[in-house]
Amino acid sequence: GASTGGPLVLQKFLKELSADVTTPILIVQHISSGFTDGFAEWLSFTCSLKVKLPSDGEKIESGTVYVAPDNFHMGVDGTGHILLSDLPPIRNLKPAVSFLFRSVAESYGPDSIGVLLTGMGRDGAAELKMMRDKGAVTFAQDEESCIVFGMPGEAVKLGGAVYVLPPEEIALKIKEILKGSDNF
Repeated sequence: GASTGGPLVLQKFLKELSADVTTPILIVQHISSGFTDGFAEWLSFTCSLKVKLPSDGEKIESGTVYVAPDNFHMGVDGTGHILLSDLPPIRNLKPAVSFLFRSVAESYGPDSIGVLLTGMGRDGAAELKMMRDKGAVTFAQDEESCIVFGMPGEAVKLGGAVYVLPPEEIALKIKEILKGSDNF
């Protein structure tokens, strides 16, 4: 999950991950309506992973990055499918990181990784803690590397992050975790 400053951080993060990651990646980036298609296309040109906007009920594929589409919350179910929801905004946000993290916590618990990057507000902070409480490995971007430490800072205050690192180190740690685990 990311907000203010997120596009460049996500681009660098995915580029660092792309050579080694075969697990699916789901992204909620707060971005002005109408720019999501271009954002996903831009990401696809800068990393070796397939990047797309999903459709409701789509089966999640390994090595694919799913970007939440305009005006829909994105989540997952326990059978490996994308859920797009037209529920009202959460804290004035749609899509909301909170919706995604809650669905991941409930559906995959300890078999998941949550990352909360730069951004204003607190979207996803409590739900990152929920993921951690369910056994997920959780990350928050460190204050020094954030444009705005709001979302990750709130997660840190709540005890939601197992690791607090700059994005490059988050990517390296995730690669290390994925190499040593059969759960992902």
